[in-house]
Amino acid sequence: MARPREFDRGEALAKARDVFWSRGYEGTSMADLVCELGLASARIYAAFGSKEDLFREAVALYEAQEGGFVERALAQEPTALAAAERIFREAVDTYTRTGKPWGCMVVTAATNCATGNAKIGDWLAERRRAQTSAITGRLDRAIREGELRPEADARALGDTFATVMHGLSVKARDGVSRERLQDVTRLAMQLLQAQTGSPSAR
Repeated sequence: MARPREFDRGEALAKARDVFWSRGYEGTSMADLVCELGLASARIYAAFGSKEDLFREAVALYEAQEGGFVERALAQEPTALAAAERIFREAVDTYTRTGKPWGCMVVTAATNCATGNAKIGDWLAERRRAQTSAITGRLDRAIREGELRPEADARALGDTFATVMHGLSVKARDGVSRERLQDVTRLAMQLLQAQTGSPSAR
């Protein structure tokens, strides 16, 4: 029988996620991973494959946990407005959480990449586009169901929503306070509420 590994793979993956989240893909070296995980590089490669493989798995972990709030809200909330309000609230909470890197891992981990890492940047961009598409789809449904005005532009609203989300991430990384980010989300909700003809969100 093979000798069992002497480390917790899930714990090591969570540590790697936080390193990539904090420093980005290109900003994280194998030496950084060795130091933070407390494992020799050979053991990291044996457990996770390449640095790219480890990064992709770390992003999947982020999206299943902290970063999955958008998908959960879209699936669980009964209306588009309730989903939007929850998404903004949880975005601010996630991006400014004590003890975790600030901002969104998918937004900040690889915005610009060297040529050799372009496929990582493209992969993350596709994930961002998919999330925007999911938001747009929910807004389009809200128009069809009468929650939003029939003349509302789901694509423009979805792009605006995603732009605010990405801006919250960047501002959080810049150290902007939770209170100021909440002010931004209140204005964004007022824009969305205006498409219903109902009073502005509080």
